[in-house]
Amino acid sequence: MKLLDLTLFTPAQNLAFDEALLDWCENGAAEEVLRFWESPRYFIVVGYANKVAAEVNVAVSETKGIPIYRRCSGGGTVVQGPGCLNYALFLEIAEDGSLHSISSANRFIMERNRGAIMSLFPNAEISARGHTDLCLGDLKFSGNSQRRRKHSLLFHGTFLLNFNLALVSEVLRMPSKQPDYRKNRVHAEFLTNLNLPAEKVKSALQEAWGADSPLKHPPLGNAAALARDKYATPGWNQKF
Repeated sequence: MKLLDLTLFTPAQNLAFDEALLDWCENGAAEEVLRFWESPRYFIVVGYANKVAAEVNVAVSETKGIPIYRRCSGGGTVVQGPGCLNYALFLEIAEDGSLHSISSANRFIMERNRGAIMSLFPNAEISARGHTDLCLGDLKFSGNSQRRRKHSLLFHGTFLLNFNLALVSEVLRMPSKQPDYRKNRVHAEFLTNLNLPAEKVKSALQEAWGADSPLKHPPLGNAAALARDKYATPGWNQKF
């Protein structure tokens, strides 16, 4: 597996880059890839089918100057920025492999990610909850989602490391859909930070996935076009 640790200039470019890499892998131009990126600015990302007004306190986000974007994968709405590590896996789908369905891919990937974090907290209770959450005890520190093509899939998510959790309650409403284990807890009572440096988490994930050589010549031009024509446009971000 190839490794790419690259943060582009804007949230739109970084979100677009995940889709561009998925298309690139689907077309056979790259091997499997593990990507990391971290944003120096706060922003909100809704899942593909989320309705912005139902998930986001738009008035507060506008007052605070926090922009809203939409990603190409499903799942719930998140706040990202300093103290939040983003990762993305680009994996090949084999008909008889662990990634052949959405549910089996969730189980396979989440278990490997859980093992990576367990290596950093050997005596802690780290579990996969819901469909794609990782928890320390019963507090969530990682949310994830996937987007599938015929031959490749994108599985991406976040790790809360030293994030401003109070901000989440300010700019997000209670989610329209929530896993049973959440038990209707407000954001501040549901989320937690790992309180680890990003490099430690990246190293653990890199080892877990065998990402041992750098990805050369990624499709930056394709990502720039997608950002300009899709991810930076109101037509996409305010689609629902």
